[in-house]
Parts: sequence; structure tokens; C-alpha cells
Amino acid sequence: MTSTVVEYQTVAEPTELKSVAVVGLGYVGLPTALGLHAGGIEVIGIDLSQNRLDAIRAGDVDLIDSDQRQLEKTLHQDFRLTTDSSRMAEADAVLVCVPTGLDEYLMPDLGPLEAACAALVANARPGQTLILTSTSYVGTSQRLLVAPLTAKGFKVGRDIFVASSPERIDPGNVTHTQAGTPRVLGGVTPACTAMAQRVINVLTPAVHCVSSPEAAEMTKLYENTFRAVNIALANEFAEISDGFSIDPIEVIEAAASKPYGFMAFHPGPGVGGHCIPCDPHYLLWQLRATRSNAPLVTQAMHAIAERPKQVVDRLADTLSRNGKGVVGTRVLVVGVTYKPGVRDVRSSSALDIIDLLAAKGAVVGYHDPLAPDVRVTGGSLDSVVEPDGADWDIALIHTVQPGHDYHWLARCPVVVDATYRFDPALFAL
Repeated sequence: MTSTVVEYQTVAEPTELKSVAVVGLGYVGLPTALGLHAGGIEVIGIDLSQNRLDAIRAGDVDLIDSDQRQLEKTLHQDFRLTTDSSRMAEADAVLVCVPTGLDEYLMPDLGPLEAACAALVANARPGQTLILTSTSYVGTSQRLLVAPLTAKGFKVGRDIFVASSPERIDPGNVTHTQAGTPRVLGGVTPACTAMAQRVINVLTPAVHCVSSPEAAEMTKLYENTFRAVNIALANEFAEISDGFSIDPIEVIEAAASKPYGFMAFHPGPGVGGHCIPCDPHYLLWQLRATRSNAPLVTQAMHAIAERPKQVVDRLADTLSRNGKGVVGTRVLVVGVTYKPGVRDVRSSSALDIIDLLAAKGAVVGYHDPLAPDVRVTGGSLDSVVEPDGADWDIALIHTVQPGHDYHWLARCPVVVDATYRFDPALFAL
């Protein structure tokens, strides 16, 4: 896909940045807004959900400790929250941080992003810098911002500036913080890149500039497709190792002793959240439109989708070896969030596992101190607050939440560790 060449007369010198509007205050937008505010920028936080804004004001949001402290400080300062999209016209720069998920057919759900960009174009004014941070297909910035802005008479690169800088926020990760993680940035013109860099530099001093928004968009798709392919491979090797009665984690740790040419990925019960299960499908969707294919990526995403079924089959095999079937068996799924230390259950493989077990006739419960209730096919399911391992026939370890006690699992007759790394001795408080 080629970009429309937008002519401009002079490369604008970055001017003083006073205010930034952040559109979408979810797992990306809220930390982004907090990072900008901590950098001395006036922030206008825009989200269409009043419930989300109320939760932010109450501090009832899922953040790492440093961001939670920043939020508590920020709420007493000039940190404006609103559902009014027209307020973005007041800002020197606007960052779009809305979710880009999939529908039930694994097709990109572009509704929130298209709506946010349409509002951005409707409220755009000369001199603004507009940055897409949401992960999407190659050409999103061109189609949703550059083309409609040009149609309105703006000269992109001269009197308004457009760039893509896909987010790199890892929820719950206190090691790789927003400030310490480099960001990729691609502007429509050199002027766009310069104007956008002054914004992104408030969040992190490390900015890797590329030649275009398309290059930045493709970079993010490559990053998460790389992870998806390697996770699928790690899961496959776990199954292969099991067939040889070899511990897959021992093999991974041994391979990781090589100082070059290997990066450790670990098997697990499946993937979830906002990135790995979603982003590669944006690439595959776009390739289908051009009758291109990516067989390796396609197979990896199929393997990832099949992973919950493999976990259920492993549990059924374990029960069979213990002289039991799945029907009527009391199964406790331990942890349902998609990763440790976060409340997020979006696309969590635990939900698929619960549904599959229930469909096979198991009596399924779950325990997760970070997720008091979840929606599954049968309706709402509440977490078992104080489980006793003796009350269940088998426990499936899906997500181990740090700082919580799991000594009670010792009383459970059978435990299947789908993480391959659970050590009960480390979690007995």
C-alpha cells in the first residue's frame, strides 16, 4: 500500500507544547494521560463512558503502583475528564488511544477507532498534532486522518500534523515502564514527525523515528505477530516434550543459556488481552483483501485459538489416568485473568476453558482474587472466595496472582499446571 504524498512548504519548528487531549482512557489511554501530566502538560482526558470516568475519579482502576500514586496526585490538580469529544479542539495535540479488537468472526472491529478519528477530523484546527497510538492495519492513518483532513482543506505537514506511534504499554509490568520503553514514530512528513516527537518525548526520551505512518503501523503488527508465532511454537514444544516425558521448562532454560540466536518464550494455557490474540488478525484481514497470504502467521493464530481445547484435553487425559471422566467432575480453574497481576479478563483463555469443560459435563468453578465475577456462556460466574482444595476433584492452574496464598491446593487430589511453572512452595504465605 502506498501513501498519498502530501505537499508542504516548510518544516515546522516544534513549538511549545502546553496541552494534550487523550481520546480513550483505557489500559493505554489512562497511563498515557498520567505520563503526559507528570511531564507538566495540561491533559484533557476524553472517554465516551461516564462509568469509566467515574471509576477513574474514584481511583478504582487497574494500574501499576507508580501510576496509581500518580493518579491520586493528579486528581487534585488540573486533570480534566470529559465525555465531550469537542474538547479535543482545545488541545495542542491529540492522541487516539481507543481499543482495536475483533468481532466474533475474528474480523477487525474498527467501530471505536473510526468514530474517534471522525470526531478528531470534525474538531481539528490548524496547528494541531494528531497521533494515532491504537494498533491497526497498515494505512489506517492515511485513510482515517490524512484523506479526510485533506478533503477539508488542511495541508498535512504544513498547517496540521499527523503521525502514528503505536502504544507499547504492558499492563501490570513494573520492569518495562512507559518512560523506559522506546517508542516507534512515523509522521506523514518530516514536519509531522518533528511535531509528534515533541509529544512522545514527554512520555519517553527514546523515540525511534521511521519514514512513514505505514512503517510504524507495520512495526507494531510485526512485534505482536512475532510473539504470537513464538508462543505457538513454545506450546507445541511443550506438547512434544510431554510425549517424551521431558520437562519443557528445563528445555527452555537450557536453550536460553545460549547467548545468541535464541529468545525464551514459555508455554501456557493460552493467550489473552488486547494484543497477541488480536493484532495479527488485522494483518491477515488486510492480506485477504489483496489475495495475499501468510501461511506461517495463519497457522500460528490457528494454533493459539486451539490452545484452550488442548488444555482441556490434557485435563481429561489426566482424569482418565486417575480412573475418572469429565462428566460430573468438580473442576476448579485457578486464576482467570489473562496474565498475572492484572484484573483484565479480555480474551482470556480461561473463559474458553470454562466453557469447554462445562460443555463436557464438568462442574466448574474458579478462584481469582482479582476477578470477583466473570461472564461465561452459561451466564455470570462468581469466584470461590476461600477455596478448599478438598472440595474439588481436580484443579487447573491457569493464572497465578502474585502476593496470594495457594497453600490450599495441597489438599486437592489432582492438580494440572497449565502454566508449567507453578511451585506451591513459593506461594504459601
